[in-house]
Amino acid sequence: MITTAERAAQLLKEHRASIDRLDAILVYTLGERFKHTQSVGLLKAEHDLPPSDPAREAAQIARLEDLAMQADLDPEFAKKFLNFVIAEVIQHHKQHQT
Repeated sequence: MITTAERAAQLLKEHRASIDRLDAILVYTLGERFKHTQSVGLLKAEHDLPPSDPAREAAQIARLEDLAMQADLDPEFAKKFLNFVIAEVIQHHKQHQT
């Protein structure tokens, strides 16, 4: 017979395994995303376009907030996360323009 503590330990192990898989998915997904944003940065540099696009960024933030609500994720967290990613992308775009 399995004890309550053993069952809890097994559930904890299963949750942690799921978290590890999801972390890997996030990292690989961000890697793919940044490959595309690097290409965008090169295109912008080649065509003398500004490194940021405030209208697009605002639309993306609104879109992500909506997706977050659908996914039962705090929209404010989603907004902060996307703002962080956008700031990194803009930094990369600025590097291409120097």
